Order: sequence, then C-alpha cells, then structure tokens
Amino acid sequence: MNDFVLSVLCLAATLLIYFANKRLYRRWHRLLLMPLVMTPMVLVALLVVTHISWQDYIGESRWLLWLLGPATLAFAVPVYENTAIIRRHWLSLTAGVITATLVAICSSVWLARLLTLPEEIQRSLAVRSITTPFALAAAEQLGGKPDLVALFVVITGVFGMAVGDLLFLRLAIKQGMAKGAGFGAASHGAGTARAYELGPQEGVVSSLVMMLSGVLTVVIAPIVGHIMWVSA
Repeated sequence: MNDFVLSVLCLAATLLIYFANKRLYRRWHRLLLMPLVMTPMVLVALLVVTHISWQDYIGESRWLLWLLGPATLAFAVPVYENTAIIRRHWLSLTAGVITATLVAICSSVWLARLLTLPEEIQRSLAVRSITTPFALAAAEQLGGKPDLVALFVVITGVFGMAVGDLLFLRLAIKQGMAKGAGFGAASHGAGTARAYELGPQEGVVSSLVMMLSGVLTVVIAPIVGHIMWVSA
C-alpha cells in the first residue's frame, strides 16, 4: 500500500471515529466520551497497533488542521449577535483578558524553569492557554515546537474544562459571565464548548475572551520572547 492511499484511509478513519464518538457523547454525556478526549485516544491506539507512522497519518489529514482557523473564527458569529453584553462589560473583559494572558504565559514559563525543563518545552508551554491556530502562530515567533504546542494546548483545554466546574464551585463563583470568561481564558476551545453547555451568555463571553486572548498573545509574543529568553 503506497503512502497516499494509506494517508487517505487514515483521514477516512479519523472522520469516522470522530462522528461515531460525537454520537456516543450525545447519548452519554461523560467527560471521557468527549470527542476532544476519546477520539485522539482511539486514533493513537490505532496508530500504535497498526504501526502507522505520524508522517503517513498526517499526509492527507493536514487540511483538518487548516480548518481550525475558520472554525475558531466561527465563534465570532455569536459574539457579533450579542454585542450589547460586550458594550456593557467591556472594561472588565479587557482587564480580564490582559491579566489572564500575562499570568498564563509567565506562570507556564516560570514553572517550566523551576522544573528545569528544556528551553524548547518552555517556549512551547508559553502559549498553552490559547486555542491552537493562535498558539501555533505565537509559538512560531517564540521558537516553540508545533507538535509540542498542539499537545500542550489540548491537555490544557481538556484539563481546564474538566476541573472548571469544580473550581467555580469551590470558589463560590456563580455569575455566568465570570464562568464564561474563566473557561475562555484558561481552556480556550474545549472550555468554550463547555461554556455553551452552561448557557448562551457564558458561551458568548467565553468565545470573546478566547479570541481576544489569542490575538493578544500573538501580538505580544515577540516582546515576551525578548524579555524571557533574549534578555535572560
């Protein structure tokens, strides 16, 4: 079997597993059955069992990564439809986005340094709290490794979505807008999906915070890189 045919089969398997997983999640609403969690696990197991290399798998599946950009921009539609909420709370949202972005970057890098992790991992971890298209763009300026960046982004999103509700409960946070902002800032796409499950206002705020955090991170990435590594 040549590489092209194998790549096409891998693409078909990815789509089949994803849509089957989505139906399962609709029927049994469990964290482990979420497509973002279960589909990658099944695919990794499939590649390991069949001894298919990453290069063969990603060949014809690469366009799925490209679709992350348009998918992220699609979150702008509900944001546009709820501009009244944004106008009413623009100051708190702006302050929250700036604070969350700086804390996410600095805490990730400093913790990685405390654990004496390699610089490549430090640079890749710096953008873990924003959605994948923005993270890859920012990591390119910081010198992070794309594969590591994608992995850290997924882990951050799933973990944040899993513990978000428990954390809000422990901190006695009940306001929907605060929950949406927290999910969008800390766990990007996965958190935003969870925010929409809580309610439309939570989802809109999470979408907005996720996009603004991503844009801000990409803009300040060269400055962060200079301060944290070049000047060190």
